[in-house]
Amino acid sequence: MSNQTYQFAQVTGPTIHWRLKRNCSIKPAQLGWLYLSLCAMSLGIGVFFWLQGATLVLAFAGLEVAVLGLAFLAYARHAADGESISLQGSNLVVELETAGRLERAEFERQWVRIEPKSGDDSLIELSGQGRTIEIGRFVRPELRQVLAREIRKALRSS
Repeated sequence: MSNQTYQFAQVTGPTIHWRLKRNCSIKPAQLGWLYLSLCAMSLGIGVFFWLQGATLVLAFAGLEVAVLGLAFLAYARHAADGESISLQGSNLVVELETAGRLERAEFERQWVRIEPKSGDDSLIELSGQGRTIEIGRFVRPELRQVLAREIRKALRSS
């Protein structure tokens, strides 16, 4: 198995591992510091105008900070989302993490079916032994078939 090359997978000894992650340009900790600096600036401007007699500016600055906080919170909850697919011996193990919730499915390699959910650019559906799980959320739609072929190739190899 280790002599084969894969576009998405890493081969470590007998294990083939695919780690598909959300493309995030900023980490949650960095986002927190950015939010704090935006809060300080916005509320500082609001206080300045409140002292000048424009009291509504501070209220709108507070509303702005609250809405921005909710948007940043939604972003941070999904920053660590990802899919982990491992072929370990005779088992294909799939783990999906979404907003801190982990979903895990394990398949015997000889019983796994891999097919698009509806069309060529749709999510990839892995099924077998009465279980079904969808993967490919973090791969561009036009590359999902490449990923599916790669997993099929790995399952066929011994």
